Amino acid sequence: MATTDEAVETERVWLVERTYGDDEQNMIILTYATPDGRRDYRKERALPSFTGPGRETNVSLEMERSNLGTVDDPDTRERYANEVDRMIEKHDPDDTL
Repeated sequence: MATTDEAVETERVWLVERTYGDDEQNMIILTYATPDGRRDYRKERALPSFTGPGRETNVSLEMERSNLGTVDDPDTRERYANEVDRMIEKHDPDDTL
């Protein structure tokens, strides 16, 4: 769903992947994608930031379209779209993990 807020267009993205950073094992990369899997947003977090109360991970984010990347690989787009469908089915947009 796209909205306009002071001429800034946003789009909801959903968590589709969590991986460890290549260079640093104490980094986790959270990947969020649009429902069609064509756009993504990556967010890095230090592994220690996942511990303790209040360090939950949002299942979805409302992001400015200008901050979204393009997913070129068709297989990755399909995988992301399938994962978004699964997340939407199981979670409300404001849920956390």
